[in-house]
This record gives sequence, C-alpha cells and structure tokens, in this order.
Amino acid sequence: MKVAVLSGAGISTASGIPDFRGPNGLWRKFPDYEKLVTYDYYMSDPEIRRRSWLFRSENPAWTAEPNAGHRALVDLANAGVDVWIITQNVDRLHQRAGSPPDRVLELHGNMFETVCTQCGARSTTREAIDRVHAGESDPRCRKCGGILKTATVMFGEFLDQHVLEQAVKVSRECDVFIAVGTSLQVHPAASLVQYAVASGARLIIVNAEPTPYDDLADEVIREPISEALPRLVARLTSGERS
Repeated sequence: MKVAVLSGAGISTASGIPDFRGPNGLWRKFPDYEKLVTYDYYMSDPEIRRRSWLFRSENPAWTAEPNAGHRALVDLANAGVDVWIITQNVDRLHQRAGSPPDRVLELHGNMFETVCTQCGARSTTREAIDRVHAGESDPRCRKCGGILKTATVMFGEFLDQHVLEQAVKVSRECDVFIAVGTSLQVHPAASLVQYAVASGARLIIVNAEPTPYDDLADEVIREPISEALPRLVARLTSGERS
C-alpha cells in the first residue's frame, strides 16, 4: 500500500503553532500578517522586512515538538507502508518526528534556512535573526549585498517546480490519500486531491472545518488530529477500512 499525506497547519496546532484560517489563526489575530509573507511587499519595503524578521524570531516553531499526529505517520511507515508526506508547513516537525527527509516534500519550503534573492547563497535563519537582534534591521547577503529572505515560498512566488512535480507523481500513484489539517483552499496544493481521486485513490480528509473536497472523500474525520491520526493509522495497518 502506498499512502500520500498532504499536511497543513492544522497538524501542528497541537504542538503550539497557530494555523492560518482557524478561529485563533494568524489571519484573524494579525490582520496585516499577509504583508509580512508577500513577496512584493517584502522586497519593496525595508520596514516590512524588519517586521518580518522580528515576527519570525518569535515563531513558536523554534521550540515546538512533534505531536502524536506527526508521530503516527512515522508509525505508519515503520509498519511497512510506503508513506510519502507532502507538507504545506515550514516547521520541519515531520522530519523531527522521524519521517525520512527524502520522503517529505516541502511544498512551501522551510523557515530554518535563508536564501539571497540576488545570488542564491544560503545561510541559516538563526544567523539572520541574530544579526537583527544585534542591530541590523535589514540584514543583507554577506556575499553580494542582496536582500535576504527565509527559504519559504511567499505569496507571489512560484513553488519549486521539481518538488511540485514529485508531489503530483506521488498523488497519482498512491492507493490512499490523506489530507490532514489543511483547508484545501490553497492551490496548487489542493489540486493534489483531484490527481489522487482521478487515479482511483481512496480519499480521507482529517480537518476541523469543512473543505471544498469533502464530497469527494471516502471518509471525513472532524476529531482533533493528534487523536484521530493515531486511530486512523491503527486502522490502516490492521487492514480495517472503516
């Protein structure tokens, strides 16, 4: 059995990382948050860059630990299931839980690396944040002086084509597709559901709120993810379907 898992912010909320669209999500608590993660705003306004670095320095993902949902997917792989994780998250909690890095496709990049928008040089986000705390409000690339940004895909940027192609391939080849903790409103990630269903995969959606693809699902689970995923994994490994 080959299982593809599309994970969104909801899988990490039990680890203390807020989601985006939920009742306590970032969009509601910080109405101008979107500007901090939008490429055009970021590139054109040094003040937005300063605020963005400070906001990222306070991200709870720096100290968050994987929860039972992340670990359940590791258990699924350890049971001999061919598991691929396609994640919209940038927190790397899947890898920290024990999922092999080469089986985790990061659609939106990660928050722990920094890239120069001019020469492409990479460094660590921690180094950039340390420079901000030391007094540099807008740290620049040490090699060429270009603007630095985290290695996350901001609004207005294209996804890495190679990663997206891998995700599409995995979705088309899987037997079971699990969408967990994602509103399935952001494309092209949400379109992976359609690739999977069109190829005959069984679709399971685990999310607190309704999604546009619930009608396509073989099963919709509304329970808390850190409780629902371990139970779902136990059923999948035992061969039980419902």
